[in-house]
Amino acid sequence: MDTVTRRRFLLASGIVGATAIAGGAAAYAWKDIFATAGQAQAGQRTLVLVTLYGGNDGLANVIPFGDGAYHDARGSLAYTGDQVLRLDGATGLNPALKGLKALYDGKKLAVLRGVGYPKPDRSHFRSMDIWQTADPVRPRNTGWLGRWLDTAGGDPRLGISLEPVLPPLLAGERSAGAAVPLTGVAVPKAITPAVLSGFAKPAPGESPFQARAAACFADLTSVDNMITEVREADDDDQGDEPATATGGSAASLKAQLAMVAQCIGAKVATRVFSVSQGGFDFHAGEKASQEVVLKLVDTAVADFLKKAGDDVVVMIYSEFGRRVRANASDGTDHGTASNIFLAGTPVRGGRLVGDQPSLSDLDDGDLKYHTDFRDVYAAVLADVLNTDPGAVLPGWTGRMDGLFA
Repeated sequence: MDTVTRRRFLLASGIVGATAIAGGAAAYAWKDIFATAGQAQAGQRTLVLVTLYGGNDGLANVIPFGDGAYHDARGSLAYTGDQVLRLDGATGLNPALKGLKALYDGKKLAVLRGVGYPKPDRSHFRSMDIWQTADPVRPRNTGWLGRWLDTAGGDPRLGISLEPVLPPLLAGERSAGAAVPLTGVAVPKAITPAVLSGFAKPAPGESPFQARAAACFADLTSVDNMITEVREADDDDQGDEPATATGGSAASLKAQLAMVAQCIGAKVATRVFSVSQGGFDFHAGEKASQEVVLKLVDTAVADFLKKAGDDVVVMIYSEFGRRVRANASDGTDHGTASNIFLAGTPVRGGRLVGDQPSLSDLDDGDLKYHTDFRDVYAAVLADVLNTDPGAVLPGWTGRMDGLFA
């Protein structure tokens, strides 16, 4: 879907972020989400989808250190067996992924290797559209979780995004999720709390649009206060910067997941949370920079799962992996197949699922995928969201069984 079409679709559907309330567009705010507190059904599973924008380098995450072809192709970007967090005698996680390694050891993390789709596209935007709409063949204007929402009753609060604009994955045929971002309010230092409170109060005789703008401002300031309290209570929050580069939310992943944890703790009705981290497009100087961003993801996810409870599944994916061979700038260029991480108590973890694609038998320099991502989606729909995959993935009959207990 091209940018103009997507923007028109989002605006026409009324599925834009809370900041658009001032302009009169229909939207949901955090008070609307927390209005469903206590409505979560006992034993009902929740999906937290973590999108890594920019093309996360799968071979720098799940490292085949035992393969000589890996060292030949990666040169100075390669990790030795002594540097990785070993999963077995030939494979290890990036040293920045200590929290995920602990989850793996506790059988709460499964690593799905060789995931992709036919005739891969190396464009960030087209490939992300493919992953989010679950259609590698033709552009669509609905996302896979938006179509799930159609089957689940259509209440936008069942599927929310903490990104500034609703991603296509939550746009359905008849309904859509809600974008409720953690964007703050930037005001001059001379503005006092009393003045801010005044901005947030509706005035007699004002228009409906002005009243909604006041309500929006009140919601944003309350979110600021909530996030400040979360950060002050978290001693490990130092150095967690907002997502950057190719896509991703304006708020840090840790802040997004902290809010998700509050929602789950309040037992809100939401079944799907979409969060994101950007900054993975490392065409140069990859090794050290990749570790920095991976550590942000690792810390955020591991800390979140300590608080999230036993009915939460986290799925981490990116639009594509990177080329097998490093480029001349100590980086990697856009590739194809990569990994998916599934984490949480319901996951049958402590496993590498699927073989490592060959590093010598390549498709024009790229890994050959062996697992279609729609097979993974089908398992998530069936075993996490209790939905018939056929209603969401029309025409697709594959499914990756055995991922969840």
